[in-house]
Amino acid sequence: MNLNKNFFVDNLKTLLFALIIAVLIRSLLFQPFYIPSSSMEPNLLVGDRLFVSKYTYGYSKHSFPFSPNIFNGRILYDEPSRGDVIVFKTPADNRTDYIKRLIGLPGDTLQFIDGDIYLNENQILKTKIKNKIKINCGNYFLNTTTYQEKLPNGIQYKAVYDKNNSFQNSDKFLVPKDHYFFLGDNRDCSKDSRFLGSVGYVHKDNLVGKARIIFFSSDRKVGSVFKFWKWNDILRFDRFFKVIK
Repeated sequence: MNLNKNFFVDNLKTLLFALIIAVLIRSLLFQPFYIPSSSMEPNLLVGDRLFVSKYTYGYSKHSFPFSPNIFNGRILYDEPSRGDVIVFKTPADNRTDYIKRLIGLPGDTLQFIDGDIYLNENQILKTKIKNKIKINCGNYFLNTTTYQEKLPNGIQYKAVYDKNNSFQNSDKFLVPKDHYFFLGDNRDCSKDSRFLGSVGYVHKDNLVGKARIIFFSSDRKVGSVFKFWKWNDILRFDRFFKVIK
């Protein structure tokens, strides 16, 4: 009887220690995320699974599971860089995870004029790469043009715009103190900081971490990963361990 009791207690302790270690790694070092939408195409695809570093910008309550009110503000804070791809909690509910690209820093002004982005009155350099590329937008496709954009700090990335130019002009956005302005790379299929009622400006405390690397990717439209005989079509092997830029 004592042997059975000791066996149960020892295994319970092992499980508890393993759980504590897993929570610490997830909260302080790296957390896996799944991409459920096409708002960051062509750089992040639906079905991508990636690791986000939790330590890059320091820690807030949103670094931990269920965002417990254990402290206020952000500790060990390090300012994010323009162009970083970041996971954050949406200001609307402080619960839902979004992933977007950081474009505007505190004090910046941004405005769309004739489909171009103006950052602090200067147009972001945009070079056309491809015409007529079909890009996912939920359950339908957009006919897009692909551009290489270059930010003032030299960061470059691909962004796609609907050829119908659905988002042409906007009011001027002024990023408040301690807040950031995010855009999806799929510019005409992204709910981001342009939409002040749903996302808007994101406070620094809402930052979760920086997207670092895609460790796995599958096309769920083709089939389930359990259909191993279709892995050649389902799994995107070329995206495994791809660094996120």
